[in-house]
Amino acid sequence: MVTTEYVTCPLCEATCGLEVTIADSRITAVRGDKDDVFSKGFICPKGAALGALHDDPDRLRAPLVKRDGEFVEVSWDEAFAEIDRRLPAIIEEHGANAVAGYVGNPGAHNLGSLLYGRVLWKAIGTQNFYTAGSVDQVPKHFSSGYLFGDALSIPIPDVDRTDFLLILGANPLVSNGSLLTAPDMRGRLKAIRERGGTIVVVDPRRTRTAEAADRHLSIRPGTDALLLASLAAVLFAENLVRLRDLDGHVEGVAEVRELVAPFHPDAVAPVVGIAASDIRELAQELAAAERAAVYGRIGTTTQSFGTLASWLVDVLNVLTGNLDREGGAMFPLAVGGQTNATPGRRRGFVHGRFRSRVRGLPEVFGELPVATLADEIQTPGEGQVRALITVGGNPCVSTPNAGRLSVALDELDFMVSLDVYLNETTRHADVILPGPVPLARDHFDTVFYQLSVRNVAHWTPAVLETELPQEWQTLLRLVGVVTGQGPNADMAALDDFVAATAAQRAGVDPADVADRRGTARLVDIMVRSGPYGITLADLEDAPHGIDFGPLKRRIPDVLATASGKIELAPPAITSDVPRLVAELDAAPTQFVLIGRRQLSSNNSWMHNLAPLVRGANKCTAQLHPDDADKLGLADGALAKIRSRTGTVTVPVEITDTVRPGVVSIPHGWGHDVPGTRGEVARAHAGVNSNLLADELLLDTLSGTAVLNGIPIEVTAAG
Repeated sequence: MVTTEYVTCPLCEATCGLEVTIADSRITAVRGDKDDVFSKGFICPKGAALGALHDDPDRLRAPLVKRDGEFVEVSWDEAFAEIDRRLPAIIEEHGANAVAGYVGNPGAHNLGSLLYGRVLWKAIGTQNFYTAGSVDQVPKHFSSGYLFGDALSIPIPDVDRTDFLLILGANPLVSNGSLLTAPDMRGRLKAIRERGGTIVVVDPRRTRTAEAADRHLSIRPGTDALLLASLAAVLFAENLVRLRDLDGHVEGVAEVRELVAPFHPDAVAPVVGIAASDIRELAQELAAAERAAVYGRIGTTTQSFGTLASWLVDVLNVLTGNLDREGGAMFPLAVGGQTNATPGRRRGFVHGRFRSRVRGLPEVFGELPVATLADEIQTPGEGQVRALITVGGNPCVSTPNAGRLSVALDELDFMVSLDVYLNETTRHADVILPGPVPLARDHFDTVFYQLSVRNVAHWTPAVLETELPQEWQTLLRLVGVVTGQGPNADMAALDDFVAATAAQRAGVDPADVADRRGTARLVDIMVRSGPYGITLADLEDAPHGIDFGPLKRRIPDVLATASGKIELAPPAITSDVPRLVAELDAAPTQFVLIGRRQLSSNNSWMHNLAPLVRGANKCTAQLHPDDADKLGLADGALAKIRSRTGTVTVPVEITDTVRPGVVSIPHGWGHDVPGTRGEVARAHAGVNSNLLADELLLDTLSGTAVLNGIPIEVTAAG
């Protein structure tokens, strides 16, 4: 039997609608859904590869338990018996903090992990919780929390109506958007220029996005906060600040004026590598535009001043009057699950409610920096991490000083991984619990609708059958283990308890959703209590999605600060400005390392899908021709790259798309370690750039790892 199903792609933030043809339980074709209310037929190579993921022979289809150093397939009861035998004993003897949790990027795209993972971590009661966020976007949560009162109140550039878009450290033509849910960014950026608008990209590389822009400014890696502060200084110095409709809703403008005064363009230009005249011109253009937005992404967050850069992005949006304004930076209003949707129901944001045991790093948004996970495992004493549960992550590839973390994982007493692959991280586990392929589980983008350029919603029910339990069922079974109910706890009763608690908090009658189970029931509760007065049944009746319209103004209702205003100069952020001032006199490093995104790649597991590793997806070290000449390196030759933490040998790709002094290696590679199952990935192993990332180099405020601007040495190999 052949059927056509309409689903939402679960592989990146763009949430594109797909038309999937299924014949005899196999995916035979994947196309863009032309009737999708949001993506309108757009599709990228990742979405088209869903069939390859479904058919991947290396994907796990049964639990694995390590016996005598080797993995063997076992039944689910056997796997949970092993967990029950070992995990509760560790908690009983050493306490809840002896168990750590790590959730990777795929967890944000997995409804079961999102909604039921939090139940597991709360049941364990550990403070040792880590995610990929601290190698990604935590600085933006930090700054948004203090400016607006909620860590998920992140302003999104209204790209569909803006006249001037300033992009820093982002490459949305390749990433499809990040902290910016927007399918077909190429089409959206093209539309800006067609209506007479301007796009300026600030990036150490001339990326695909930079090539499509009106202007590219090549900045020295790690100096974005200096440039942003200088733009703000120009606005004040030339009397270009205009709050417009924000007047009366902002406090701290005078403090910001004083803080940015040292960063005049003449002082900043030699450090950032951009001419003072270009800085002044950019500030003037930003101020003159009728509708403008400043947008910074991973290049701005994974640097030494990630929080200050994130803060200054929104300082500029405020000072030009473009925050919460059509064509500026606006706050989405999701269909459900958004904490800032209802005024008066939230507490203001704080961080540092507890600190890591070894290095004293502060908690942010409920998690500790993953850069200190190895410390917590390897340092003896009360609270030492002795067990680890990973959910859909590969921190041995994606986190700083990955080599040290790999060694640390072998020192654990016990490790459980929920994952569909035996990869560089899960090879250290004692038990691996696989989940179903994406189209065999329900899908709803709880997180990304809170970051969307339009207020839209889709519901995708499972369209493929599976013999594997859903992740939410596996997580509830783990809850039974850690709460002393054993490996065969009554999961229906646990699910009823979770749903009843969610319904009570949302003000929904549990009887109204009693006919559903698991993730579907929780989503129904979310949308029933959301701002649009719909139910899950309404989404089920709209397979191409529902469009609730463009972004709308939400200030002051969206604010949850103590003052009820935008607090533009919170001490928790501005305390780091003196460190930035000191950078004006810092000597630049000869070579620094940055990452790069690739169109057909998002996570390390995608490298085991043949359609996504061919063509331009190559793990090379991009180097400017001038640097290559000085080092005696030819195109394709091997270079040895060293940092404090490690050394890699990688082929050189000579290109003038990177500025001199910069080396760029894509992230997520390094598939040449023993004990994994990934034939395609091994054939395209590449090198793990995070062997070079230093776990001691952090954004001071948030603890986020520095992955852009890592000091390195480069020599010809051999």
